[in-house]
Amino acid sequence: MPPTRRTLLATLGAAALTTAAAAPGRRPTAPAGKHRPPHTPGTPVPLHLPAPTGPWPVGTVALHLVDDSRPDPLLPSKPYRELMAGLWYPAEPGTGHPTAPWLTPAAAADWDTYSAPALGVPTGAADWQGIRTHARTGAPTARRAGRLPVVLFSSGDGGSRALGTTLVEELASRGHLVVTLDSTYETEQVEFPGGRVERALPLPDDLTPDVIAALLAQHCRARLADTRFVLDALDRLTRGHRPDTGTDPLPDGLAEAADPTRTGMLGQSLGGAVAVQLAHDEPRIRAAADLDGALLEPVATSGLAKPFLLMASGTKALHTEPDWASCWTASTGPRHALRLRDSAHGSYTDLQILLPQLLRHLPLPDTAALIGTVDPRRSLAAQRTTVTAFFTRYLTGRPTDFLDHPGIHWPELETLH
Repeated sequence: MPPTRRTLLATLGAAALTTAAAAPGRRPTAPAGKHRPPHTPGTPVPLHLPAPTGPWPVGTVALHLVDDSRPDPLLPSKPYRELMAGLWYPAEPGTGHPTAPWLTPAAAADWDTYSAPALGVPTGAADWQGIRTHARTGAPTARRAGRLPVVLFSSGDGGSRALGTTLVEELASRGHLVVTLDSTYETEQVEFPGGRVERALPLPDDLTPDVIAALLAQHCRARLADTRFVLDALDRLTRGHRPDTGTDPLPDGLAEAADPTRTGMLGQSLGGAVAVQLAHDEPRIRAAADLDGALLEPVATSGLAKPFLLMASGTKALHTEPDWASCWTASTGPRHALRLRDSAHGSYTDLQILLPQLLRHLPLPDTAALIGTVDPRRSLAAQRTTVTAFFTRYLTGRPTDFLDHPGIHWPELETLH
């Protein structure tokens, strides 16, 4: 049987997992919050996402996008590229619009069957389908928020766009339009309108370092083309074109609010590599933030002449990662490199928040290797503060000194040199 997508993820994350700054026997603590009813043994464990902290309520809508100008780069027999994206934005307060699920129903069922067991969570043990975001589907755009700077979000290799929800909602609540994107046939599961789920393609049997490098390069190229297509769709949106959402109408006021002249990109793992490379290649991207992603050529050698944020995990530093070091040295734009103490590669995903909740009820194996031992509440708060400060400074021009002295506010953050 061909290896699963998780096999590749585990291989890619091996270095990060073995360098996670976790003391033997320690486990992440479950995040505190509102009192929850006791869990009934034998029923799926309920899971919750923390609310964003910005001044705006959040709205969201899914987009079904079809690029018929090229065959699918990962499935060449398909003569077009089909994608699912999400738009997250500041919304008017009110009711009448339901909150969006973390994963759509069919994708959540697929995650429960195939993805969760790879994390040590048995099928049926967690209520993945019951996780709600804090965004209301189709809510009207907040008029007083004005023109919205745009941030594109790209997840790690094989990861759903949902894995960045806690950061995405924070940016939207603070006045950004965030566009999240799945990479069809690479992402473990992508649900399209009507409940159709497209799964990741099987991987080669022999995952040698050269094969993995070739796969990463292929996935990176596909994502770069996908993201350029989304940038074009945003340009058309602001000119009055209404893309097909597949289900819900485009929210009132969103097309007029988007400001594609102020666009940045945020990514985790492979998504971080894509963010930095796209900023290098694409004039429409003004700033890039990389959450613990190794960089690929050519930007790893040529560097970046635009604002660049790098957030590391574990014991990584600029001098321990050759691709980071070469890019850092060659870059001429504003640069910020931080490390989150006691974190691991998965700390920069929603698993940082979700897995500790499961630890109250399930004996999950080796969780610290995936999300470290950093307090999940402080980890998320530090990430939200850092990412928001970065895009506030470089997309809106509003002054903030947080990036110059992050450790004063969050001791969990240390500056890398």
